[in-house]
Amino acid sequence: MKDKGCGSVIGELFSWILYIVVIVGLSFLIITFVGQRTRVDGHSMETTLQDGDNLIVDKISFRFRDPKRYEIIVFPYKYEKDTYYIKRIIGLPGETVQVIDGYVYINGELLDEHYGNEVMENPGIAAEPITLGADEYFVLGDNRNHSADSRQESVGVLKRSELMGRAWIRIYPFDHFGVIKHEY
Repeated sequence: MKDKGCGSVIGELFSWILYIVVIVGLSFLIITFVGQRTRVDGHSMETTLQDGDNLIVDKISFRFRDPKRYEIIVFPYKYEKDTYYIKRIIGLPGETVQVIDGYVYINGELLDEHYGNEVMENPGIAAEPITLGADEYFVLGDNRNHSADSRQESVGVLKRSELMGRAWIRIYPFDHFGVIKHEY
């Protein structure tokens, strides 16, 4: 009579290792190409998003379509590793953006906005007209006087390749769980 216990244990161990490798691989693919969790840190997007909100970022939509005005997007901050900013797209490729007397003008016309907290005190580099290139976007935080955004040279205009994705679902706090409205 032969002992089949050793082969059975090795087979079971191999199946568990294979299972873990598949789960880790799928998780990597999903986080890299489909969606990723991120946390809002700061007050620049109030009242739309709050400090401490946890979001799922949709990383796949922009592979199939162009970003739209008013979408809330996530992008890496160029001067700090593993730091991401969350802002709203205001200016689209080919448009000219300027801040005059605290208000945003696109191609010389006042932008009709409904979510900014207050009139902007500092137009930053947008005091002069900024004409966006073929793949450039101008972004602002909703809490305009407490936001580092495209008005600051440290952020500036964003290239499409820099857009990690769009804020999709708020997963925490649980009482605010749901799809994020982008106000088109």
